Amino acid sequence: MTVVTPDTASLSARLKKDPLLQPLRIRHLTLKNRIMSTSHAATLDDGAMPKELYQRYHEEKARGGLALTMFGGSSMIAPDSNWGGSQMDVSADAVIPHFQSFAERIHAHGAALMIQISHLGRRADSSVVNWLPNIAPSRLREVGHRSFSREMDAHDIKRVVKQYGEAARRCKEGGLDGLETMTGGHLIGQFLSPLTNFRTDGFGGSIENRARFGLMVHEEIRKQVGDDFIVGIRYDIDEADENGLTFEDALKAAELFEREGHVDFFNCIFGRLDTELALLTFNIPSMAQPLAPFLKPVGLFKQHTRLPVFHAAKIADLSTARFAVAEGLVDMVGMTRAHIADPQIVNKLMRGEEDRIRPCVGASHCLYRKVACVHNAATGRETQLPQVIEQSQTPGRKVVVVGGGPAGLEAARVSAEAGHRVVLFEAASKVGGQMIAAAQAGWRRDMYGVVDWRESELQHLGVDIRTDFYAEPDDVLAENPDIVVVATGGIPDMDWIDGAEHCTSVWDVLLEPTQARDDIVIYDGTGRHPAPSTAVHLVGSGHAVRLVTLDPVLAPEMEYQSRTTYRKQLAELEVPVIQEYKLEKVRKADNALDATFRHQLTGKEMVLRTAQVVVEHGTVPMTDVFDGLRDMSVNKGVTDQDALLAIRKQPRPAGAEGFELYRIGDAVTSRSLHAAIYDALRLCITF
Repeated sequence: MTVVTPDTASLSARLKKDPLLQPLRIRHLTLKNRIMSTSHAATLDDGAMPKELYQRYHEEKARGGLALTMFGGSSMIAPDSNWGGSQMDVSADAVIPHFQSFAERIHAHGAALMIQISHLGRRADSSVVNWLPNIAPSRLREVGHRSFSREMDAHDIKRVVKQYGEAARRCKEGGLDGLETMTGGHLIGQFLSPLTNFRTDGFGGSIENRARFGLMVHEEIRKQVGDDFIVGIRYDIDEADENGLTFEDALKAAELFEREGHVDFFNCIFGRLDTELALLTFNIPSMAQPLAPFLKPVGLFKQHTRLPVFHAAKIADLSTARFAVAEGLVDMVGMTRAHIADPQIVNKLMRGEEDRIRPCVGASHCLYRKVACVHNAATGRETQLPQVIEQSQTPGRKVVVVGGGPAGLEAARVSAEAGHRVVLFEAASKVGGQMIAAAQAGWRRDMYGVVDWRESELQHLGVDIRTDFYAEPDDVLAENPDIVVVATGGIPDMDWIDGAEHCTSVWDVLLEPTQARDDIVIYDGTGRHPAPSTAVHLVGSGHAVRLVTLDPVLAPEMEYQSRTTYRKQLAELEVPVIQEYKLEKVRKADNALDATFRHQLTGKEMVLRTAQVVVEHGTVPMTDVFDGLRDMSVNKGVTDQDALLAIRKQPRPAGAEGFELYRIGDAVTSRSLHAAIYDALRLCITF
């Protein structure tokens, strides 16, 4: 029997009125709420098929309570729609059994499952896989893959229309609830856009002619799937280019699609996506951009259609999502990256735990290699790691964590969630470690959400956090620990420089702005965020900066969004970027410094005179506590790699008494934030 308290009654009343939790009916399908995850290339496919790992990734979102999860961004309907990997292949019947098991898995949680099917047209890569020439409405070089498209003739048009229909039939036979096609920079959109359609026949010129190909595609799809299957369009409402598809023409084309009756929803996007800059500006807005930048034009579009409108573009929190639905700007709100950070969003909302949702900080790490959240290491690894941590088989152990940076905070969180008693020591006056410095640099301030969320979770879980406490081995031993996790991080790696005493670290100029001189040379020896973000930050503060990189390209350790953002910002600020030089020595010269660099290919020496040399070269582990405890621990501080990779409990000598000792994150070696979080999760989940 459920006892209804005033608090639970109040929560129930609020939930009944919450716009996000109202059902939405589309044809025969009722979606249980207004929250969805949109289709994207998760790169978890197995031979272009959605097998177990791919399915489990989406299942966690369904288990978390959303109404609809869409998958298969840019799924290829034909062999000449390939960009070289990470696409679902819906061009043959082999995909049907995988769809069937996928649909069964998602439907078991009361969620709907849809796919995006498309032909890339000119965005296909003609130098991969099948080596087929790419096709488009008109001959034109594509920027991203640098291919020249062949203008489609009547035979091509007939073939591709048929392939769309056959792919749609496979989706229905696979038990999916629906599909969407794609305009944007894909083939249907290439016909719609004056930027890519120069034809003079019945498929070019007027918007009615330019929409003809898309109308034929949707007519064939509806013919193949019938009326009891949902069909929508991921629809570009404005290319934001004076020579491109205008909002007015997009409205006219939308009216044609709606009038023909073969479309059930519009999933609205804005702008172009045929370059990396366009992608991060419009389709996948980066951390450098404001929240929900395109809600206003999408809301205006919705005023002109009777069909449901979906939209996703940096809608990262429930308050923004709720506003979008409550104000009638959208019918379904896509929280795709937010669900990569926390697939339990809807469940937490339903439990009245909205404040416990792990935030999407906008780091774009999910666009880097296989899908992965910068601070949720379980995402993309659902066959190995849980999204919801369950009670340990041996709860109540005393876990001491030394260090309150991201690795230490995650170790403490995971251990406490598993039911252990946790103490965390942090030498500084507040937790956060290197994230405190990182968050000082301009557009990356939101990164501190990684720390804020964990600190809040530790308070909720009752973890004993002791700041301003430089823990010595005796302090750790005084806690009578069962397990000690050393997450002390590192200090800037400077000693290797001949003349290190004349150099400053990026930490110094970020945490103590008064240390920055007027004329600065920044050396980037990692290819990570600190050097370029510091360069942008310092120029914005009025300093003259030159950036020298060890690598042949800027920011090679980052995903394309951050790389492109830095390239754009540094170009706009006219920061000289000198690449492929290694810093060798720094000497005093009059009232300045001479920094000597050597080119990595030619060996040519370069000397830059400057007021200050700022160095980013990763960190050197701080090992004092670990070294002091190592010989006293039962495992001698050794982490068994086989057990770690298999997510098994670490081996312990039979009959041995005493504590286990481990180290994680930068206390091991200089690595990334995600590596630190992953270290902590996969180790501590086994305690």
